[in-house]
Amino acid sequence: MRRSNFLTLLPFLTLPALAHAAAPGSGITADAVKAHVSFLADDLLEGRDTGSRGHQIAARYVASQFAGMGLKPAVKGDWYQNVPFVEVKPNADASLTIGGTSYTHKKEAVVSGNGKAEGEIVFGGFCLNKPELGLKDLQGLNIKGKIVACLSGFPKGTRSDIGAHLNAEKAKILSERGAIGLITIRTLEREKQTPWTRVVDYADDRSVRWANADGTPFDASPNIKAGATLDRAAAGALFAGTGKTLDAILAEADRTGGKPKAFALKKRASISRTASLTHFSSPNVIGMLPGSDPALANEYVLVMGHLDHIGTRSSGEGDKINNGAMDNASGIATMLEAARAMAQSPDKPKRPVLFAAVTAEEKGLLGADYLSRFPVVGDGKVVGVVNLDMPILTYDFTDVVAFGAEHSTLGPIVAAAAARDKVTLSADPMPEEGLFTRSDHYRFVQRGIPSVFLMTGFAGAGEKSFRGFLATNYHRVSDDLAQPFNWEAGAKFARINMLIATEIANAPEAPKWYADSFFGKTFAPEAPKAKRP
Repeated sequence: MRRSNFLTLLPFLTLPALAHAAAPGSGITADAVKAHVSFLADDLLEGRDTGSRGHQIAARYVASQFAGMGLKPAVKGDWYQNVPFVEVKPNADASLTIGGTSYTHKKEAVVSGNGKAEGEIVFGGFCLNKPELGLKDLQGLNIKGKIVACLSGFPKGTRSDIGAHLNAEKAKILSERGAIGLITIRTLEREKQTPWTRVVDYADDRSVRWANADGTPFDASPNIKAGATLDRAAAGALFAGTGKTLDAILAEADRTGGKPKAFALKKRASISRTASLTHFSSPNVIGMLPGSDPALANEYVLVMGHLDHIGTRSSGEGDKINNGAMDNASGIATMLEAARAMAQSPDKPKRPVLFAAVTAEEKGLLGADYLSRFPVVGDGKVVGVVNLDMPILTYDFTDVVAFGAEHSTLGPIVAAAAARDKVTLSADPMPEEGLFTRSDHYRFVQRGIPSVFLMTGFAGAGEKSFRGFLATNYHRVSDDLAQPFNWEAGAKFARINMLIATEIANAPEAPKWYADSFFGKTFAPEAPKAKRP
């Protein structure tokens, strides 16, 4: 992240839309943020799982808040964009055989998919193919009709946002090249991040896809029929007799710039599992604040956060409700208060602003993906996205990480808005987590739209608080209202994001990708670009 570039611009930036009021967003209060989180994280909503009654209640709550602010329904007179989904529930028939040896699901391996893949195995290293970045794992490798074994993640030293994107696209690229199955070998770094017991805990979880017009599940990698993730022992056996050892491969992958070479394993594998399919729907809730400039009426700013969480635990004693107070009741609360402040301001934005509480983020950014592919703006277009997801509001943050900001002209806007609250920008302190691709804005980046996602930073008490949340409360029943919320931090986070959205809406030009941005070149090659300052 080019923090120095942002900060040197601050004295020269003018934010005309913000200059009219002495204290923009001063009506955003800690009590209001607390009230939203308290309702959305209540046990009554049972964890707001996609398609559940609790999520429907949360959607009604958000729609009623939008109506009370004076926003307009954005979906042809309705608040709800109903997304058709297919639940994919794994059956108890998982099977994996490698080189004639069978491995047990939820013991030495975790098997996934809805079909059968049987064929020769090729080891593809990290399975990345971007020659211009020095990533040539698949170059000259014949994987058609084969099962490909891939290391998780990406080479150390790769920019975290680019690496996370390439890793997220891995199965899609393999499918396009004709691979029929995927075996994942966890790197040493991934083993540290996620213990094997945690992988096993999620082995039989249902997955969700949005449905095509014919009712079939959307699949970005349709040729990949089945996959498996191996534990250390099973992965070691995969390389037996090849002249290469797993330990040597993992050591190479753990070195900065390390790229283990691809080769054929001369073994066959059979991976199979079936699933039961159930159709249902769940809404994105979308309100619109009309713009004041007719010349900009077709350029929309989108402010969004995900309303869903992961529902209830099916086993164990005691509390079973994953309330999702921080993830993402806090993001929705700050979005609602940003929307209220913009709606009540006497200075209306020039561009129309959409506020969306999207569904199924926890299932794979699905509600956002659907909205990005089936927009509600008619002949208009979304020109910039501000995403709010899981701000950790247990401390008075003094810095933020602005994912995506360094790739477009959104960067100086974010820096200036944060500076109004004496908040600075910091580089990603957890590149190993690949956060850039793990929240809803990424689906709009994939459509070529400049986007930004703010994370509360690590300065002061930040690192201890953030890492503590991830270790203790993330996707657990303890993500509830018993956490030591700092509600004033919630108001500050809402205010900063409101300022960002306001300036995008009032800027003379829509956001542009920088000419040297990987994402701009990849997803919007024909769009006008800006020169990096």
